[in-house]
Amino acid sequence: PQAWLQHEGLRRVKRAWVIPPISVSENHKRVPHLLVQIKSDKQQPGGVIYSIKGPGVDEEPLGIFSIDKFSGKVFLNTVLDREENDRFRLKAFALDLGGVTLEDPTDLEIIVVDQNDNRPLFRQDVFTGRVVEGAEPGTCVMTADATDADDPDTDNAAVRYSILEQGAGGMFSINATTGEICTARPGLDRETVGVYNLTVQAADMSGDGLTTTATAVIYLEDINDNPPEFTKEEFSMEVEEQAAGVDVGKVFVHDKDLAGSPNWLAKFTILEGDPEGAFAVRTDPHTNDGIISVAKPLDHEVRDRFELMVSVQNERPLEPAAPTSPRALATVRVRVRDVNEAPIFHENPRQVSVLEGSPPGTTVTTFTASDPDTRQLQTLTYALLYDPADWLQLDPHSGTIRTKRELLHPSAFLQGGRYIALVLARDDAEPPLSATGTLSIEIVEVNDHPPLLQPTAGVVCGRPGRGGKLLLGATDDDRSPHGAPFHFQLSPQHPQLARNWSITRFNVTHTVLAVLAELPEGPYSLPLLLRDSGTPPQERQQLLNISVCHCGRDGTCQDGVLVAASAGAGITLGALLIILGSTILLFALVGLGAARVRGRRRALRKGLLQRSRDDMRDNILNYDEQGGGEEDQDAYDINQLRHPELFSPRAKPPVRRDAPLSSASPPAPRKLPSGPSDIEDFINEGLEAADSDPSVPPYDTALIYDYEGSGSVASPLSSIVSSLTDEDQDYDYLSEWGPRFRRLADLYG
Repeated sequence: PQAWLQHEGLRRVKRAWVIPPISVSENHKRVPHLLVQIKSDKQQPGGVIYSIKGPGVDEEPLGIFSIDKFSGKVFLNTVLDREENDRFRLKAFALDLGGVTLEDPTDLEIIVVDQNDNRPLFRQDVFTGRVVEGAEPGTCVMTADATDADDPDTDNAAVRYSILEQGAGGMFSINATTGEICTARPGLDRETVGVYNLTVQAADMSGDGLTTTATAVIYLEDINDNPPEFTKEEFSMEVEEQAAGVDVGKVFVHDKDLAGSPNWLAKFTILEGDPEGAFAVRTDPHTNDGIISVAKPLDHEVRDRFELMVSVQNERPLEPAAPTSPRALATVRVRVRDVNEAPIFHENPRQVSVLEGSPPGTTVTTFTASDPDTRQLQTLTYALLYDPADWLQLDPHSGTIRTKRELLHPSAFLQGGRYIALVLARDDAEPPLSATGTLSIEIVEVNDHPPLLQPTAGVVCGRPGRGGKLLLGATDDDRSPHGAPFHFQLSPQHPQLARNWSITRFNVTHTVLAVLAELPEGPYSLPLLLRDSGTPPQERQQLLNISVCHCGRDGTCQDGVLVAASAGAGITLGALLIILGSTILLFALVGLGAARVRGRRRALRKGLLQRSRDDMRDNILNYDEQGGGEEDQDAYDINQLRHPELFSPRAKPPVRRDAPLSSASPPAPRKLPSGPSDIEDFINEGLEAADSDPSVPPYDTALIYDYEGSGSVASPLSSIVSSLTDEDQDYDYLSEWGPRFRRLADLYG
């Protein structure tokens, strides 16, 4: 029986310690409020200490619940909100006074009962949707949904939707359960009503509880259901002739569709009346009107009126159900006003050719313009607007252009071989108009210059094949095609030259002169004939001075003088003469200085100019004189004085450089006298050899050394040696020779 009692006691304590869930309503305002009393049967009353733990007690939120530790009563201390915490799960503990656990911790669950204290809330205050105009009924636009914070398992959160206001027509409806808004009727027309504003309501308790409202804005999207229309059937405009790119006028249209959209934007087309494309039409993007403009210059004299048929349509095609417009076509009448037009040079620029060197007064061309104003009597005059070299003269009435002076080429005023001038044509209207024509004159090259040999002197070795060649070239002041290629040949007037010399073409501007037979050393003069490739060709016979030198083993000149000459083979004949003249002048000055000292000594002793009967001539040469002088100075060979071993008095006369070869066997050189006293005999022998040579012209003629005018008061210098001896000479006449001989007259008179 004791065991049974113990068992029953345990069972009773367990049943008393188990606590069922406790419900309490939210928003309960009478606090503190007793929720439940817990107790344990392990000890007598007053011997148990109770406690609770968990959210709302010692965890957040704190202080909502409390317990009397001796009685076990659990109290609610604050007002509950189910939307914040819908239940609390606590743990209950029972301890004896010594702190020993009497019972295992048990669960204490407190459930917060919901009340309808929250009204529905729309997700946004304004809902926006779009639907195309003309949409079929049942086309859904958007959903205006709301939420309720109350318990969703109760009617407190059962929301129902309705449309409170939408204007006349009732074009939209809303689903009461989902809040989806759809079209209810046909006939939505953006051009009639473009925007719909709906007031939507949401109510809980299945529509009988708390309510709230929101706004739904529905925009109708435009479709191209209205074609553009002209505001009238005819338009009239005016434009001046020759005005290209200007606007003539506007054609006005109206379209009910949404402004700025492709359904509204108009597109214009000229259907008739402009086969040449003189007009163009574009759309004003701001007003949607058509702008007529001139695409090509109009000519009043050709056509003064146009009647255009213009059509209009939208950029986007019309909807199939859209009605057609009777005002899709309009007539545009354009009148072309006559204005004064500038003259026209139909050939501009005018390109002509004039031969180089044409004399002044040569007609170049007649450069005239025409006046487009054929219905007005006007006169054109002409003037030179640009003539940089002042080469031309222009007839102001006929437009004939002639040369004022010879057209030169080359010239700094030529551009690519052409002379550019500008001609101004002006009418006599008020105000006058003018036009500018460009005249391009080609200066045609004329073959008026023969080629010039370069160089004119050279040195070759006297043996064939061993340095016996010389490269010759030519230049021509004429331009192509009157210049190269050049043709070189030995003078046809001297066929004997071909026995010793040959000419072979090297390129278009150069040739090679070669020795065919072994030649003696010395100077040679070869007449060459040069011809260019112009039309007609120009040719010139020129003299080539050749020095034939002694050949070494390697084909080079071994003689000292000729080696020096060969080093300067490219020096021209004029430069060579200057060098030789300078050398002779130096020798002459030295000789004159010595003679002056000797003469003074002799004059003090015997008198001046005591000489033998031998003829003595003082030749005064001016080496920088460009005209006059000895005609055969080029023929004098100074090598005879420099190399006396090459000449012999028993040999034949020397070969002259200014004469062609007269025989295949060259004459032997003369030997120079060993003593200076025999120089007179040497010169006389050379003179005799020159006079007796029939193959050359008589160059030893009267010479002009320095002509100073006529009427001199002095007598000839040759009178000084008119006496046989110095003792017979009378010097009194020196005082009659003028101021230049006053010093001599004072000394010897």
